Amino acid sequence: QVQLVESGGGSVQAGGSLKLSCAASGYVFSRCRMAWYRQAPGKERELISSISNLSGSITTYAASVKGRFTISRDNAENTLSLQMNSLKTEDTAVYYCTALPAGSQCELKRDYWGQGTQVTVSS
Repeated sequence: QVQLVESGGGSVQAGGSLKLSCAASGYVFSRCRMAWYRQAPGKERELISSISNLSGSITTYAASVKGRFTISRDNAENTLSLQMNSLKTEDTAVYYCTALPAGSQCELKRDYWGQGTQVTVSS
């Protein structure tokens, strides 16, 4: 079955950096689009970044993280990453890795979500 396991969350001071990773299994990782979402306390879940399948040449970013966060994928390792720099207190949230049913030859029929990893940024 499809499994997504995030890691790399933690506590950091404002201005610091963290790198999140997501280990994917149970499907052909390279064929499917991937994304990172986050949910802060009392707020709706927010799409912050996505990456196309295969080469990952097409990336998107929410305005709130553009220029600070970088999404990438390693198809050989079935891993999705999110490098987060210049972190702000408003980046505090639970971050989720998502596999999307999109991309040529992607066999997924629905979205799949990891369990989430907490990122806390203090001032």
